[in-house]
Amino acid sequence: MAYPRLVEALYDNRRLWTALAVDVADPANRLPPELRAQIFYLAEFVQIHSAKVLAKKARLAPLLEVNAAILRGLGGRSAQR
Repeated sequence: MAYPRLVEALYDNRRLWTALAVDVADPANRLPPELRAQIFYLAEFVQIHSAKVLAKKARLAPLLEVNAAILRGLGGRSAQR
């Protein structure tokens, strides 16, 4: 992936996870507290790991794996392969 496209993709992904974190941090959110905490943790991980990827100190794969696992979960499929 060309670097400018990588930067844009990471930016968009961070925006998505920031929106999710804001939503689960809202006291009016009706998800179970444990699930809210897990989503918030993943959002923090995405922020930190994205910065490492941009600094070329980490690989992109863990971010792709997190997003794929979430998509599988939203689709009603098991997160296991």
